[in-house]
Amino acid sequence: MNFNPKNKTSNFILLITSFGIVSLILWNTNSFFKKFKEEERLKMEIWATAQSEFQQSSEDTDLGNLHLKVFQNNTSTPMILVNKDGSYKTNNMDKQKVSDSVYVQKRIRKFESENKPISINQQGEHLATLYYGNSEVLNKLKYYPIALLLIMFLFGAVIFFFFKTNKASEQNKLWAGMAKETAHQIGTPLSSLLGWNELLKSENINPQITKEISKDISRLETITERFSKIGSLPKLDPHDIVKETKDAYDYLKLRSSKLIDFSFSSNVGQLPVLLNRSLYNWTIENLVKNGIDAMKGKGSIHIEIRSEGKQVHVQVSDTGHGIPKSDFQTIFNPGVTSKKRGWGLGLSLVKRIVEEYHKGKIKVLSSNKEGTVMQVTLKALS
Repeated sequence: MNFNPKNKTSNFILLITSFGIVSLILWNTNSFFKKFKEEERLKMEIWATAQSEFQQSSEDTDLGNLHLKVFQNNTSTPMILVNKDGSYKTNNMDKQKVSDSVYVQKRIRKFESENKPISINQQGEHLATLYYGNSEVLNKLKYYPIALLLIMFLFGAVIFFFFKTNKASEQNKLWAGMAKETAHQIGTPLSSLLGWNELLKSENINPQITKEISKDISRLETITERFSKIGSLPKLDPHDIVKETKDAYDYLKLRSSKLIDFSFSSNVGQLPVLLNRSLYNWTIENLVKNGIDAMKGKGSIHIEIRSEGKQVHVQVSDTGHGIPKSDFQTIFNPGVTSKKRGWGLGLSLVKRIVEEYHKGKIKVLSSNKEGTVMQVTLKALS
């Protein structure tokens, strides 16, 4: 893995800048909240002063319009004025609920926790106590930083998933390009091998040698065909899945260690399925080879085909060490492998071949210390 100090420095600067912006927003919001709260306190003190003068005035006293405007302009702050005789008067509160004394007492305790009560006195005599809560605007402002952080988090998540998806798409294009280039590079020496093999056939040598060379050349042609199909939509044709699976099974059985015990079973004689023969055989080979690797070259491989309604299940079982349940999904991700050597692309390609190209499903059916069962599910032709 290449370490790029420039990228690391840029990411660190971006992180610090983001943290600084968020901190600045929170600090400014908190300062604005405190300032707004102080202004509301000042308004309530003016209201309390006006109320004190109003209560002390006689009916003949002309107070002018100032007191009336003070009382009328305060339409947002909920308040409870408790007189010295225990009676109370409310303002900017639910009129249907204020008749309930229990409700009023609860609101008094709540207001007292939000703001310090204002004592209304006149010439040293206590007249009343004013309890007031936060206005609707102040309450909304209190939750503004949380809403802002949530919006920033969602926005960041959208950007993150966008770049992640974009990066995955670029990687897919890269792997597809590498696969096609590999197929192209193999084509040149393969053509030469075909010519050399034809030349050997004309010589006086053992025919079995050229026969085996032809088999290997055919195998290379199959591999080239597989790699050339990666990244493009392959053509699917009706094929007997039992025969195609059996052919892949026979090929692997002949070329595997004698320490591997192979077995094959099917509950149907033949079953047509839309397949790309080359890619389907590659799928079976990958699953079998993974099973052999898990058994460290010694154990049993069983391939079973079961037809159930409109679906056909192809199960590849091994007697290897098993897969942890937590890894059932991640083993299909590119780069995930338990081998010391390898790029972890086998099961990723298998998943792509089965699910994207053949519109089927692949999963770990079961796995424990006694072995693993991988299942490929495809739709059978009616």
